[in-house]
Amino acid sequence: MRTWREIRGVPLAIRLLLINQLGVNTGFYLLIPYIAVHLSEDLGLSATVVGIVLGVRNLSQQGLFLIGGSAADRLGARGVIIAGCALRTVGFGLFALGDGLTVLLTASVLSGLAGALFNPAVRAYLTLEAGERKAEAFALFNVFATTGALIGPLIGSALLLVDFRTSALTAAAIFAVLTLAQALVLPARAITPSTNSVLGDWHEVIGNRGFVAFSLAMVGMFTMENQLYLLLPDSARRATGWDGAAGLVLLVGTLTGLGLQLRITRALKNTGSRARWVGVGLTLMGLAFIPPMTVRGTARGGAGDAVLGALPVLAGALLLYLGLMIAQPFVMELIAHFGRPELSGTYFGLFYAFSGTAAAVGNAMVGWAMDAGRGAGMPWLPWTCCLALGLASATGVAWLHHRRVLPARVTPLPAPA
Repeated sequence: MRTWREIRGVPLAIRLLLINQLGVNTGFYLLIPYIAVHLSEDLGLSATVVGIVLGVRNLSQQGLFLIGGSAADRLGARGVIIAGCALRTVGFGLFALGDGLTVLLTASVLSGLAGALFNPAVRAYLTLEAGERKAEAFALFNVFATTGALIGPLIGSALLLVDFRTSALTAAAIFAVLTLAQALVLPARAITPSTNSVLGDWHEVIGNRGFVAFSLAMVGMFTMENQLYLLLPDSARRATGWDGAAGLVLLVGTLTGLGLQLRITRALKNTGSRARWVGVGLTLMGLAFIPPMTVRGTARGGAGDAVLGALPVLAGALLLYLGLMIAQPFVMELIAHFGRPELSGTYFGLFYAFSGTAAAVGNAMVGWAMDAGRGAGMPWLPWTCCLALGLASATGVAWLHHRRVLPARVTPLPAPA
């Protein structure tokens, strides 16, 4: 109930952005997890071609975040958000209507470019609109994003009982509605253009050594967060012998976020530094990989054994979500205070370029550790890697704070006119 009261108390623009993020994640996870199966089984494409199509989508998004952030700063976040949702509507529509390689690659490029546009733009808009309540705004943002990540696969799996085309057209329709809603309701804000060239802005942001160091320290957070979709679901399935157990990992996060995210952020906001709580959150995320380490093999008994096998995995998921809920709102808040407000989109763009690359490389490393651990009889190997990564990231943030590299005192940005 407190979450809903908080939502009613924020400006209309922020409420729309929260609904937008719910829709974005619902539409994304409704379709993306099932594209590989569609390409390989329905269209009969080779694994190499499937990898190229999916890789192009990822590269289009991760490689263009900086451009999307700069566009938000110079053209206005509102227009860039609308353009991003419109491009994803077209991209997902092409996945539904086309089966040729050219069409599929075009769909992948447009879908990835869309994410590169609206991801930094939404956060830049939210930063300016929220004023001194940025931490709470990003906390709400996390709740809606996590809820969408749970709802999307459930709807997608149901729609696939009809066919992939229905699923893709539904995802495209969600983004079409989001595009229209933002075009009609999201207020336009005055733009304070940078006095530098685009390259000058990029040089300023990349030359901010404290920001770059902080972004690198956050590599651990995004790699660990991605294990909610790789390592933990795989462990849940193996521990219980039930494929549906993977969905319980996301369910834990959604219910925990709805009940605790705002309480946690509000309780910590005025107690200690932002860096302190980011470090605590990262440490907790790392420790979350200890309980699942105790799981041994696949459950072979009845329901009782399956439940006992699932408990350590779900305990780990709960700790991981709690750590993320502690750290992430303050991470987003700190990013906005590393540089000039008129470059907030560029800062978020570069940050997400780092994090996206980290997530891709980190997932590959964890996947390798999973395979190597099983082959060598060391199932604890991927869990230990994630634990070490979490502790290393927390240590990095503590070192940056000790060196006074991070913004020492977060002060509210000026409210938009």
